[in-house]
Amino acid sequence: MDVRDVSVATMTLVRDEDEERLLRETLHRLSLEPMKVALSDGGSRPEFVDFLRAQQSFTIVPPDGGGLAGQVKASLRTAADWPSPFILYTEPDKHLFFEQALAGFISAAPADNDVGVVLASRDERSFATFPTFQQHTEGAFNTLCADIIGSRGDYCYGPFLLNRALVSHLARLNREVGWGWRPFLFATARRLGYRVLHHVGDFACPDHQRQDDPGERIHRLRQLSQNIEGLVLSQQ
Repeated sequence: MDVRDVSVATMTLVRDEDEERLLRETLHRLSLEPMKVALSDGGSRPEFVDFLRAQQSFTIVPPDGGGLAGQVKASLRTAADWPSPFILYTEPDKHLFFEQALAGFISAAPADNDVGVVLASRDERSFATFPTFQQHTEGAFNTLCADIIGSRGDYCYGPFLLNRALVSHLARLNREVGWGWRPFLFATARRLGYRVLHHVGDFACPDHQRQDDPGERIHRLRQLSQNIEGLVLSQQ
């Protein structure tokens, strides 16, 4: 796949100074790539939103409803209106991925019309660098996805390429689905006959994300619940 075939969709919500510092650095790195970026912010402080608007390749769009799903719908729909046939969805904090792996990930992905999703997937060694409880929840979910979608691999790391023809199916989702929008699209793509592929690489956990505390465990359990709900919705 050529980088000219790809636009980017992402979202932000800055909650503290450390997170803002990280996202400023990471999103500036993303802005150096030759791709248009659609971004929906969920209520960050005005100074950060001003920073986003200053990035020439960024288009800032309001959320389409509340919650994470509203931000995702808005950014993906905007990117789907651009000529590029594929959209790179990514969380905004993937600095190492942008710096070390993004170009290779895109160039290795096939651009055939029957490609629905290409996921950046952690190899076993890099998966082992993530917090233990996160490994448990995401490992269990990857097993469920393999059985339903029919392709074994890592469905939880984050960045993936999406055929823009699939974006319209997001209309079925409400705000409660949260992170479940991702597996909903993966399983929907497979049900419609598109290929769901994995690009396996060394995508290790950043040092600052290796904590395994009660708050992190609650987040992972909630995320698992939402992901399962997304799979359920894809089968209805």
